[in-house]
Amino acid sequence: MRLELDEQRSYCPVLDLRAVPELPRRLIGTVIVFNSMSEDVGGFREVIAPEAVARTLREKIDLRALVDHDTGRVLGRLSAGTLRLSVTPRGLQAEIDVPETSFGDDTLESVRRRDLTGMSFAFRSVVPPTWEEVDGKPVATVHDMRMREVSVVAFPAYTETDIAVAKRALAAWQASRPWHPSLAFQRRRQQLAAAR
Repeated sequence: MRLELDEQRSYCPVLDLRAVPELPRRLIGTVIVFNSMSEDVGGFREVIAPEAVARTLREKIDLRALVDHDTGRVLGRLSAGTLRLSVTPRGLQAEIDVPETSFGDDTLESVRRRDLTGMSFAFRSVVPPTWEEVDGKPVATVHDMRMREVSVVAFPAYTETDIAVAKRALAAWQASRPWHPSLAFQRRRQQLAAAR
């Protein structure tokens, strides 16, 4: 039996998550910034390609918007119309109609005060990412994934447990490499593999 684990990524575009003054219970933020290199997430960096979100939208996966990935604090849901996603040239944007609950009120106040400014997402890769070496460090580009949820987060950072699946993919990529490939050689190898 193959164990599949979700992966979680947190990005914090500066001043991106915001409350909407004319709609006092709505939050808007960018969940994923396309083609943007992450910080080091445990020995590698990561890029989310624009096409990576297509499967989630096409399959109409019923995503939830959470607070800090906590399934007990649901802020919105696609099927309920309280979470809406849209693809922009910059990335995947979320609009959340925040519920009139204690944690909803707390979340709105924390965003208004700029204590919370980040968003995150949990996903499962459908196909392995492509790997390349940039400035001597491995970079994974995710091209296809199924998102599970989006979150408003207090600490937009990667944790060891969240990147276990990606670390295994990194190890497999490193094991498959010739001893000292040049970047051009590695790209040509990926092109040949894709052409098969």
